Amino acid sequence: MLRRKDGLLMSDLDAGATGGFLDVPGARLRYQVVGSGPTLLMIPGSPADSYDFVSIAPLLADRYTVVTYDWRGFSGSRLAGPPADTSIRLHADDAHRLLAAVGGGPAYVFASSAGGLVGLNLIADHPGQVRVLVAHEPPAIELLAGTDHRFGVGREAYEIYQQQGVVPAMQAFAAGLGFGGPPPATWDEPSPAMRETMARMQEKIARQMKNADFFLAHVVRSVYHALPDLAVLADVSSGVVVAVGDDSGGQLAHDTGLALAERLGVVAETFPGGHAGFLTHPTAFADKLHQILQ
Repeated sequence: MLRRKDGLLMSDLDAGATGGFLDVPGARLRYQVVGSGPTLLMIPGSPADSYDFVSIAPLLADRYTVVTYDWRGFSGSRLAGPPADTSIRLHADDAHRLLAAVGGGPAYVFASSAGGLVGLNLIADHPGQVRVLVAHEPPAIELLAGTDHRFGVGREAYEIYQQQGVVPAMQAFAAGLGFGGPPPATWDEPSPAMRETMARMQEKIARQMKNADFFLAHVVRSVYHALPDLAVLADVSSGVVVAVGDDSGGQLAHDTGLALAERLGVVAETFPGGHAGFLTHPTAFADKLHQILQ
């Protein structure tokens, strides 16, 4: 991958994109804007970044003005001071300020994983800014029964981080979410498209590991106890679509997505692929997202 002079990766989103940096209290957010049409803000999960949407954003740019960004403290977004704990509500305020800066009236919002929690806080605090929110597999752990062995995954990852460091903590965290497992016994010869997808996933993991230290030290404990008041969400539920992956059944974020849909009295929409279906199945995922938004 090529790098720009500022050291950031040159992604497919950079082609024809505008944007730059937005100063918010305590941070400077890196964002990009591509396409034309109604505004569609895409909020990544954590410790991921806007590059998660490198495959899908160009497929939506002929129908939407697609806005992507990195959370404060991650990848291209910088902190204005020393690292400190950040709440999901603070990240939602960042999203609110970004939407105000790019304009375009009430926006469509697609929010992935922990980004789904950011999106839920955004629509709860600023309902007038959001036309429709698609919250894809938000890890709303508060909705799990206290006896569920996954209930303490964020706390456990933090404790392992404190005692053993980043790599063991991220391994435990991924296992708690239900990711991983043994490789298949045999591999078919991958197609060119599959090779590209595999490369994207490897890049995603590498970027997450770069962000992992800040995530484990200052974010993970708040991410997994950050669901807005359900009564408030019920008031705006007509603008909330809860989504889960077709291939992620049994994983924590899939299960919490279903639990959230049940609590809001809505039926969860099923999207192609798994937890990162927008990366592995971008064309089908983009078509499904456009169908839902319209």
